[in-house]
Amino acid sequence: MINPELIKKNPELLRENIRKRESNFDVEMLIEKDMKRREIQMKIDSLRHELNIITDKIAELTRKNQDAEELKRKAKEIREEIKKYEEERKSVDNQWQNLILNYPNIVHQSVPEKEPKITKTWGEPKKEEFHIPHWEIGEKLKIMSEEKGAKLSGSGFTVMQGDGALLERALINFMLDTHTKNGYREIFTPYLVREEIMEGTGHLPKFAYDMYQIEKDNLWLIPTAEVTLVNLFRDEIIPEEELTINCVAYSACFRREAGSWGRETRGIIRQHQFNKVELVKISKPEESYDELENLVKDACRILELLNLPYRVVLLPANDMGFSASKTYDIEVWMPGLGKFVEISSCSNCEDFQARRAMIRLRRKSGKVEYAHTLNGSGVAIGRCLAAILENYLQKDGTVKIPEVLRDYTKKSFIGK
Repeated sequence: MINPELIKKNPELLRENIRKRESNFDVEMLIEKDMKRREIQMKIDSLRHELNIITDKIAELTRKNQDAEELKRKAKEIREEIKKYEEERKSVDNQWQNLILNYPNIVHQSVPEKEPKITKTWGEPKKEEFHIPHWEIGEKLKIMSEEKGAKLSGSGFTVMQGDGALLERALINFMLDTHTKNGYREIFTPYLVREEIMEGTGHLPKFAYDMYQIEKDNLWLIPTAEVTLVNLFRDEIIPEEELTINCVAYSACFRREAGSWGRETRGIIRQHQFNKVELVKISKPEESYDELENLVKDACRILELLNLPYRVVLLPANDMGFSASKTYDIEVWMPGLGKFVEISSCSNCEDFQARRAMIRLRRKSGKVEYAHTLNGSGVAIGRCLAAILENYLQKDGTVKIPEVLRDYTKKSFIGK
């Protein structure tokens, strides 16, 4: 969440942030509730101060064997009044907490307002006439089946089989090997987490509609390993000399895609369950924007090794994720679709998630402050597989396997 002090000290910044994001969040309600809770707390503090004075006078009169009944009645009235205000404060605090947990992160000053900015292009997009969408390739080669996925689970699921399953597994291992060689520590985490863990990264309460919940146990299926990797450091104080921490994890991801379904319904671009390799950094605040650039390079490295054309896009404020201060999307070229498709999103969340999850660092001086968290896909497996099928399709209908994957697949072509 944002620094609560900003509500009092810089409400105009909060208003401007909502304007830039084109959000319908009620900033005035948050400001109003913040003022109300401060007013109630001031009344409680004043009454407690008065009660302390009266209590001391009662003690003094009692020591002198003098009558203190009137003061005792007054003390009782004050205690009842304090109790009343504390109940009111609890109600207002709950409203305030719900509001501030739904307020988006402050946009970094370098982020454009409305138009995305292409910051890098790599490779030459292929436009051969014989290129077709990946689902047609997959069906012809019998390596993926939307029909069987629907048979098992309904729409939005795909079964990978034969060389399709082999290629998916090869990509997972290739990406993990590449990132661990580059200094990331591999971690494998649970797919089911408690509610407060989802809240820590900003996925709850705002995006509950898009998540899968096991209601009986109050557990949630993770939409990304970002949730678990960030929360590994929940309620911890990390010595600054241990930062930056770099983590990588493979996981299955689960999203209802509520409100998005109907777009890209064919193929494996948008699925309710998909595989992804995730990168997370826990950083010092003064180094986090340098680390964001490093994060983007690390994700791009995967596409370069696979020789897949891509571009990097700096997202505008009105298209950024809830928890992010600044985000780059990496988009891979899909010749069968005739367009670039997002395959990774790399974000600096500054201290937004750290405040929610209480992730702090201790300076050498002893000072404790919030760390910064960063996350990015390194990269989405299904979309990468789709991009390989479309970019490496041969005229005879076979698919050439990228050279860097052949040690994993033990073959050079799919379909031969």
